[in-house]
Amino acid sequence: MSREDFVSRKKFSLLALFLQALFILLFGLFTEYKINEARPSATNDSEAAGFVNGVDALYPMFMDVHSMMFLGFGFLMAFLSRYGYSSIGLNFLLGAFILQWATLSLGFFHQYPDFNKNIQIDLTNLLTADFAAAAVMITFGAVLGKVSSTQLLVIGLMEIIFFSVNEMIGVKIFKAVDIGGSIFVHTFGAYFGLGLSRMLSTTTRHARKVGSSKEGAIYHSDLFAMLGAIILWLYWPSFNGSPASGDQRHRVVINTYYSLSACVVVTFAFSALFSKEGKIDMVHVQNATLAGGVAVGSTADFLIEPWGAMFLGSLAGLISVSGYVYLQPFLQKRLHLHDTCGVHNLHGMPGVLAALGSAVAVKVIDTSKYGNTLGKVLPAVGDGRSASSQAGYQIAALVVTLVIALAGGAFTGLVLRFWGGALDAVKDDEENMFDDAVHWHVGADTLEQSNVTLPAPVNASLAAASSAAADGDGIKLRRTLTEMSETDAEQAMRAADRARESAI
Repeated sequence: MSREDFVSRKKFSLLALFLQALFILLFGLFTEYKINEARPSATNDSEAAGFVNGVDALYPMFMDVHSMMFLGFGFLMAFLSRYGYSSIGLNFLLGAFILQWATLSLGFFHQYPDFNKNIQIDLTNLLTADFAAAAVMITFGAVLGKVSSTQLLVIGLMEIIFFSVNEMIGVKIFKAVDIGGSIFVHTFGAYFGLGLSRMLSTTTRHARKVGSSKEGAIYHSDLFAMLGAIILWLYWPSFNGSPASGDQRHRVVINTYYSLSACVVVTFAFSALFSKEGKIDMVHVQNATLAGGVAVGSTADFLIEPWGAMFLGSLAGLISVSGYVYLQPFLQKRLHLHDTCGVHNLHGMPGVLAALGSAVAVKVIDTSKYGNTLGKVLPAVGDGRSASSQAGYQIAALVVTLVIALAGGAFTGLVLRFWGGALDAVKDDEENMFDDAVHWHVGADTLEQSNVTLPAPVNASLAAASSAAADGDGIKLRRTLTEMSETDAEQAMRAADRARESAI
């Protein structure tokens, strides 16, 4: 390893250790256990009859959400054939890093307008930190394979500040409602990622409409991604419902359940319908099937009835599949906007749909039907704000979220470009992008390292992939690699095994 590479690896370790030490110091200065929840009070109120500690009511759903962050998101992004270590491992790192930083940042901004108190830590802080981590993981999906671990720490550090400011404006000032985080988590994370990716793309091969042969899946990596998708799908009702309680939480679970179910059916249908061969695309199944959970997030606790949730889920499935088939290739070709995981299709557009749906639902649903729970579902309306005004604030929250996310992502991208060398930027060439070997110890089990002579059908598939890469068509590229027959893939693996045995 050259001296330059050795120093480059040190940058990540030094930055990570410095930030972790800083977090410990800040937690020591500005946080404490919340009285009656994680710390006993002088009057022992926590032992009073009828008192229910938050951990008893919230912990099961919190663990569902926690599993989504580290298992669901991690495996969902493991579709890249040569980037599985990074997809799962860097997601693990990013999540652990953000949980700490978001606790501090959100704890500070949630005190608005009184910023002179210590942050009171209980299970709710842990849950909101998970939500913040979800936004950053969504952003990670947009630049997957194109940023280093050092850059990821900087992205997370900066994004959480923008995230906290946006949430303070939307929740504290506008008093917009978004029980499932469709506006403040999904929409924000997706468009922050798009702004970031666009700034980075001005200095990468994608700006010249050239793809990478490594930006594709193989049979087994797609199965890992499918596992992540199913984990997310199963636990999504907990993601939307964990901040709620009582009949409000009950509605969230029901509405999310039916929205996701309808979304799956519509996704499979349109995936086959949009295919010239009438075949189902695994990219759509891994991602678009989840769009129903996003689309219903802002109205999940509203009295929209199960059919309304199913309608939103169905519409989200159609929008998401259409995005993967038509919009994403257009944006990449015409605007040089590269989106590795298609977060715009899964989180961005369904998040916008959720915000618009919340404005309509606030306007048309008779608020008297909520009875004495109106103040929980629509706090500002319960305090006297009209339904029409609340609908306007829902749209305002969406607009502000889009502006802050795009501007914040673009600004973060500029920072990464300006300090690219100092932040160990990934080199924009075929060898370094979408490849674990750049930053991980990887066993000598790749085809290139084994000097394998590939069977003719495999060579033909790789030639077609190279052609798609040369045309800058990332969607076609991934489909070409994914459609390599299982027989061809097995032949390639056997050839690799024979080469390793010969080497031994």
